Amino acid sequence: MGYPDTYYARTAADQSERPTLSGREEADVVIVGGGLAGLTTALELARAGKRVALLEARTVGFGASGRNGGLVSPAFAGGDEAIRARVGPEAARALHRLSIEGVERLRSTIRDLKIESAGLVPGLLSLRRFDKADDLRAHVAEFAEVYGYQMTYLNREELAGHVTSPRYFHAIHDPNAFHIHPLNTLRAIASEIERLGGRIYEASPATGAMLEGAVKRVETATGRIEAPCVVFATGGYTGGLVPRLRRAFLPIATYMMATEAAPDLIATAIRTRACMYDDRRAGDYYRLVEGGRRLLWGGRITTRAADPAGIARELRHEMLVAYPQLQGLRTEISWSGLMGYARHLMPQVGEMAPGVWHITAFGGHGLNTTAIAGKVLAEAMLGESDRIRMFAPFGLDWAGGTLGLMAAQLTYWKLQAQDRWRERGSGITR
Repeated sequence: MGYPDTYYARTAADQSERPTLSGREEADVVIVGGGLAGLTTALELARAGKRVALLEARTVGFGASGRNGGLVSPAFAGGDEAIRARVGPEAARALHRLSIEGVERLRSTIRDLKIESAGLVPGLLSLRRFDKADDLRAHVAEFAEVYGYQMTYLNREELAGHVTSPRYFHAIHDPNAFHIHPLNTLRAIASEIERLGGRIYEASPATGAMLEGAVKRVETATGRIEAPCVVFATGGYTGGLVPRLRRAFLPIATYMMATEAAPDLIATAIRTRACMYDDRRAGDYYRLVEGGRRLLWGGRITTRAADPAGIARELRHEMLVAYPQLQGLRTEISWSGLMGYARHLMPQVGEMAPGVWHITAFGGHGLNTTAIAGKVLAEAMLGESDRIRMFAPFGLDWAGGTLGLMAAQLTYWKLQAQDRWRERGSGITR
């Protein structure tokens, strides 16, 4: 299928290929990018009766959307405090409600399209590595009061029913979050777009664009599509076709590994089927798949491509700090992927010019926010709502180029150091 070698590519339910664009075509909307952002936007527009044509440079879900951790939970990568500082408390609450809607939007899409291959499993544990809990209890109470969103605080004894680890002291259980096979989900959504009359072209990178005038044109090496509206839905793999867009975010690499199948050994450490992440500012995320037969583990970021096998050794070290009893568990495959991060760590969704739209920069919290951002963008294009204005404070700010990448790496190292400092005295060794 032209995918990188990941656990998801190896277990993809749909192995079909789609055609390459050839010749001249017309559409109501041409979308550049076959990740979840582009597919969600295309799905909503196709449901409204629009003639949609989508161009994907590689294969549907090739980028971060099809090789991520698979965790779906509310929030944005920007963090509540930073969002409040930028837009104020009322707008920040509205944005968080939008992120909750994104979780439910993706859940309903999987349910309504009967995507069994998504393998949806409910539940998420947010795990803490140091012995402090008052703020966790306050967080649970606040979300229940402000959003009507129910979560449960777990002390160490209660947490022991889910995992056996010297690493974790407290947790919050979110029963509304879930985890999925992201690539299977994306490819099923693509099939639904085609059923509704949409056209999807793979191996069709956009090489040129004429974006002025009433009719826009996007060209590939073998054809072109003309439409009154264009949507750029590219992420960490964005090229230089639209310089303003490319300058507005940074491509950041993240890493994952999958273990061998060893259900009995894994069960000595992890018994929950919920997905998990620790609440460090530079933390890990992981989950069981295949009914507990394998463990997927993700974490680390770099601003330059690194050897996935080398990073996997670091991830394995983190796994063994958390679960020493998994010493004998072999790593079977590791991989990386590029995410798009804006300087403000929020999605960038809007209209760059009349009829020229963008939806990008979902790094760090992509599955729920992309699902709702595509809906909000489609609403704006159809004239159904102005909810897209919620993203206006998070524009296409210059991300800093090479200096921005250096700053991002330094910030990550700083967060790692802060995490280690917080954990001193809690019995955690590295």
